Amino acid sequence: MTMKDVFPERGGTMTVLGAGYVGGRLVRQAVGRGLRVTALTRNRSVADRLKDLGGVDVVCGLLEDDAWHSRIPPDQDLVVNCVGAGGGGLAGYRRSYLEGQESINRWLAGGRVRVLIYTGSIGVYPQDDGSRVDETAPAGGHSEFADVLLEAERRVLEAGGPDLRRFILRLAGIYGPGRHFLLDRLRAGEPIPGDPGAVMNAVHLDDICGAVWSAAAGARPGSDGVYNVVDDLPATRREVAGWLASRLGLPEPVFDPSVSGPRGRRARSRHRRIANEKIKATFGWTPRFPTYREGYTAILKTGDATGPVRSAPS
Repeated sequence: MTMKDVFPERGGTMTVLGAGYVGGRLVRQAVGRGLRVTALTRNRSVADRLKDLGGVDVVCGLLEDDAWHSRIPPDQDLVVNCVGAGGGGLAGYRRSYLEGQESINRWLAGGRVRVLIYTGSIGVYPQDDGSRVDETAPAGGHSEFADVLLEAERRVLEAGGPDLRRFILRLAGIYGPGRHFLLDRLRAGEPIPGDPGAVMNAVHLDDICGAVWSAAAGARPGSDGVYNVVDDLPATRREVAGWLASRLGLPEPVFDPSVSGPRGRRARSRHRRIANEKIKATFGWTPRFPTYREGYTAILKTGDATGPVRSAPS
């Protein structure tokens, strides 16, 4: 599908604000779809790589700084905000997520954007009892970081005029090519952080991108709002790590809750099962990698993670 299919009355224009792991993949896919793409990144090396793609107008700057407003026209078919925290603890969260979205809102006031998509996080959900959690569940109140993310979501829903369609995609734990923490720990023979019995909720990079395209294609009055983006099979850390170890012919994994997670912080093993029925029913989104098995199998087959592989037990 191209943006011509999504918005047949106009040409395809797209701006990606934050061209990191998710945003960078979206930029590449958008170029492949023949769109006119603009990307904002704070990282000069990322900017150089995006320029090498050709067909991308790359702006290097900070989302929370209005300086980029004069360099990106605020008349776009699709704008995706997938900026990351960029470090700095709680203050960094406020700058990137809250102040960044406030800057977007000021920019939107000067033009016409048809669809705005914000990639948030299921980290806003406090539930920790193994329950099923959908978009109607209470959110926030358990963490200052989560509360900042929720406030940023409110800013998204306040953005633009009445014709703007606004979508918040709450992403589960992201994995994919070049981002597979569990696999790396197993290969290194290092303990896995977190509670082995806690349910993990994950989504592959390509399925996040698929959710963005599905929301853009299905944008219509009344469809605005919050959508969970997660695969079909919440599974415990023990299940995922054990399957990977078996697949790789490695010893059973060892877990240590005191070990830091992939971002250098103590892993918080929140225990809940995030539901994805809403985005499926509304936009017809279907994950290409419905479980961790398909996702990690694809990673291993591409050689992104090298080493011996043997068939897993059925």
